[in-house]
Amino acid sequence: MSEGGAAQVTTAGEGRAAIGPVCPTAAAAVVHRPLGQDGVSLAGGLLHAWQQRNLEVSLPLAMRQLESAGNLANLRLAISGATEGYRGPQFMDSDLYKTLEAVGWELARTARPDLSEFLDEATALLEKAQQPDGYLNSYVQVTGAPRYGNLASSHELYCAGHLIQAAVACHRSVAATGLLGVARRFADQLVEEFLGTQGGLDGHPIVETALVELYRETGHEPYLRLASQFIEQRGHGLIGDSGFGSRYLQDHLPVRESVTEEGHAVRALYLEAGVADVAAETGDSELLAASAARWDDMVATKTYLTGGNGSRHSGESFGDRYELPPDRAYNETCAAIASFQWSWRLLLATGESKYADLMERVLYNGFAAATSMDGNRFFYVNPLQRRSDHFEEDDPGRRREWFSCACCPPNIMRLVASLAYYMATVTGDVLYVHQFPAATIAAPVADGTLEVEVESDYPWSGAVTVNVRSAPPGPCGLAVRIPGWCTNARLRLNGRPVEPDPADRGYLVLRRRWQPGDVLVCDLDVRPRLTYPSRRIDATAGMVAVERGPLVYCFEQADQPAGLSVEDLALTGGALLEREDTVPGIGHTVFIEASAVALPAALPRGLPYTSQPNTAIRNDGAAPDHVAATAVPYLHWDNRDGRAMRVWMQGSPT
Repeated sequence: MSEGGAAQVTTAGEGRAAIGPVCPTAAAAVVHRPLGQDGVSLAGGLLHAWQQRNLEVSLPLAMRQLESAGNLANLRLAISGATEGYRGPQFMDSDLYKTLEAVGWELARTARPDLSEFLDEATALLEKAQQPDGYLNSYVQVTGAPRYGNLASSHELYCAGHLIQAAVACHRSVAATGLLGVARRFADQLVEEFLGTQGGLDGHPIVETALVELYRETGHEPYLRLASQFIEQRGHGLIGDSGFGSRYLQDHLPVRESVTEEGHAVRALYLEAGVADVAAETGDSELLAASAARWDDMVATKTYLTGGNGSRHSGESFGDRYELPPDRAYNETCAAIASFQWSWRLLLATGESKYADLMERVLYNGFAAATSMDGNRFFYVNPLQRRSDHFEEDDPGRRREWFSCACCPPNIMRLVASLAYYMATVTGDVLYVHQFPAATIAAPVADGTLEVEVESDYPWSGAVTVNVRSAPPGPCGLAVRIPGWCTNARLRLNGRPVEPDPADRGYLVLRRRWQPGDVLVCDLDVRPRLTYPSRRIDATAGMVAVERGPLVYCFEQADQPAGLSVEDLALTGGALLEREDTVPGIGHTVFIEASAVALPAALPRGLPYTSQPNTAIRNDGAAPDHVAATAVPYLHWDNRDGRAMRVWMQGSPT
């Protein structure tokens, strides 16, 4: 029995259209609201291709790996009462839960008997493994470790959080009540164990945002209270010692007092998602403001060009402000996903376009590069530079099919499966389009539904056409984001120029009586551009990068002139020329050729320092050789060979 009454599988949310991973209640303090399950359908282009690859390649891989790596076997051991034979780290259950969440969102898109069968079989395992009071953790149940005896490191509530998120996804997508029942029984056990106490902080946040979503799905208020309690108790030294210090665990300052992101990046950003959710459901503007202020600080001082976070391998953590070395960037893939989730919640709460801007940067760069083009290999770490002789211990820094700590691959899968839910929102009588894949979008507005079709080849082309297919009889609004990177957006409604109002905070907002056949054309200038780092980022002083539209580019050794190392090229700031091509390992892409000079090769002997500044003048005094350095989108790197790569290149005035 949990505080507030026993859980019932039939929920307060039944009968409501499924609306993706985040569903604020009617009373929540949010400006925007996500659309229903049928609100957005990806119709083609890059994101749609990702979803098909996820469905056909990545998810089947995950289901095989869960068997071969021992995740499912661990649950069978727990069912049998075995006390030995557990395989893998303590959080193996969470890989299954993330995969089940991905399965749920995929089943919302299309009927797949293989996925439905996997969901049923996994649910049956979990129901059998779950203990009578609701507790469920294969590591604790098999090894005999004490329940909640080492929450600083045990990941028990972290695993519970991913179970809850999977259950909510499957309930919203296909009304799967069995998995929701498992999750509710465990959540009720957590409420019984921890609500009103000071003993339940997990070293790895995610249960906070999960409990809020379970409250939203069920209306059971103790879940929200427990999430709020976990948020408020953090920063008071209650977690204990994981061996990495209190900052690693975000336990060094209360969330209302902390001003910058510190410690383990994934943990910090999942915690922020929970903070934003609790603030929205409790109407706590002070709590929301604290989170938003940390977001601003993180973006300004601790975010890589690719949108990634985490500059230290030690502790997989944030570094100091402006500590952003490209070669030592950790940028865990899970941190990109957590950042995306946090920004989405802040976007819903505030309606500010800057959050959608960062989501776009993360999505097409730091997140996109984590998956190979064939969909069966993944990055855990996403650096902005890899040298030709790189090794981290015995790891050459290439993608892998799976990992002993396999948190990233199924995390990628659950986000890709749910991408459509992050494309658009509605507020009042206005449909907001935040991202620009080819899609059909339908939003409830005053007096009816506004339905539009988005035609685009984004991000390769900046031409985005929004065709109105149906509209209510009265006036309503249609808004599209003007990306922060775009300095020249040409906007036309039915052939006539329109201009955004600065008061609309980064959006073009048009209110009128829409008619089927109305056409809004957005021509976003995606011509390539040079990007320079802040002078405070010491690691990239004197360097320059190339971007095109929302895409960050990198220079791979595979594309450079024969006999020249990518490490010995310096960009001169000349013309940037585009070239479309189809190449093995990548497929179709847009290359950029940049004017460059060949620097003198490094001397093979002596210290790597000189009494003269670095220069493009050759050792024999002759003029430097002018060459074309070729860049490829960062999302396409490491799909051909394991040679060197750089995002930031030396700059040369020559």
